[in-house]
Amino acid sequence: MDTLSYKTVSANKATVQKEWVLVDAKDEVLGRLASKVAFMLRGKHKTSFTPHVDCGDNVIVINASQIKLTGNKMTDKQYIRHTGYPGGQRITTPEELLTKKPIKVVEVAIKGMLPKNRLGSALFRNLFVYEGGEHPHEAQQPKLIDLNTII
Repeated sequence: MDTLSYKTVSANKATVQKEWVLVDAKDEVLGRLASKVAFMLRGKHKTSFTPHVDCGDNVIVINASQIKLTGNKMTDKQYIRHTGYPGGQRITTPEELLTKKPIKVVEVAIKGMLPKNRLGSALFRNLFVYEGGEHPHEAQQPKLIDLNTII
């Protein structure tokens, strides 16, 4: 009689338990926030984590405009994009981007920590970032999460 026989549980789309989670980004360091949110989007905090399945939670990030960057990153870090035209390379700093599109700073940091494939694109759709403290997802009754308890 083998009493220590366990079966490996492999989650699929039908058996995944998704929750809604609220994260307050006020006075949080950008990279630390992004790594923990990506961890939750991926579902690695769950015991039923399966690498090839979207088993993470839906994450709402509020107060994205009040994020912090350490050191000189506010002026020295660069976001490079290309318009697609010859000579169309454009460079911006987080300082400029926070004044125009504060949501973009948080989204780019989190997206860079997700897988670069179709699963990563699907996981990114579970992220909702808002500039202020208001969000339209009250009907989903999200749980407020303290990021220091995640990892």
